[in-house]
Amino acid sequence: MTKNVISSAKTLLTAYRKALVGLENGLGEEFAKAVDLMQGSLGHVVVCGMGKSGIIGRKISSSLASTGTPSLFLHPAEAIHGDLGMVRPGDVVLLISYSGSTEEIVRLLPAFGRLDARLISLTGNPHSIIAEAAEITLDISVDREACPLNLAPTTSSLNSLVLGDALAVALMEARGFAETDFANTHPGGTLGRRLLTRVRDKMCTENLPFVDPEASVQDALMVMTEGRLGLALVGNADNLVGVITDGDLRRLLVRRVDIAVTEVADVASPMPLTIGPDEMMDAAEAKMLESRVQCLVVVNDAGHVDGVIQVFE
Repeated sequence: MTKNVISSAKTLLTAYRKALVGLENGLGEEFAKAVDLMQGSLGHVVVCGMGKSGIIGRKISSSLASTGTPSLFLHPAEAIHGDLGMVRPGDVVLLISYSGSTEEIVRLLPAFGRLDARLISLTGNPHSIIAEAAEITLDISVDREACPLNLAPTTSSLNSLVLGDALAVALMEARGFAETDFANTHPGGTLGRRLLTRVRDKMCTENLPFVDPEASVQDALMVMTEGRLGLALVGNADNLVGVITDGDLRRLLVRRVDIAVTEVADVASPMPLTIGPDEMMDAAEAKMLESRVQCLVVVNDAGHVDGVIQVFE
């Protein structure tokens, strides 16, 4: 049983590899034209597909939108009942239909014509109704589906998905889509938070753990514990003269220093690591990683301590 299952899976993967090689070999001028047409559009790239093609189409539309190409998905069955209003004159419409004769899409062709939409088709039949109606046709044909019955969309769905991703990636490069652009479309993700968030947005500002230089290290330990930042700031907001960290305390205890009589000024680091409040969080992270610290003191241009920023996850 196990041997048969593994053999079946390997047969599918072999079919997939063959399909991708064929897809790669077929890339040419039509693909380049499709990218140019999408890049030049002032509207949306509307992706339209039915059934499994629709599921793939939703993913393609999502990939386009998140990588700098405005896009939305149009369900062909819903389009004829009002959702056609999503399409504006001049939009590029990407039609996905392996047969090239999906009834729900064929019924929309006259409406797309009235809207002067620019049509690109992804199909396995370049002589089909949908392909003939399209300005550009991209071939996703396969010798057979990986399904043992040659019925379930498997290999053809893979070709549609890969070609859609290829369009998205090519458009990214053509637009010069950068890491910061990606962050703008993914503000909720780790990259977005790091590249779009400034230090002032994340720094701690309440009850900062200031301690007098003449205070004992034991007093500083109490202040540090209350502040829960792993450090105490020596001086005040307008005159920061140093910082003492939990690491400094551990080293003093190892040396058996009497922290009850030792003054903070004698053991504090006189040049604490600082960063400006308007710096980006990615710069703060890089500085902390480079210096192997968990906190930075936030100091503005006037030398005033605005807060403390901790390493973030």
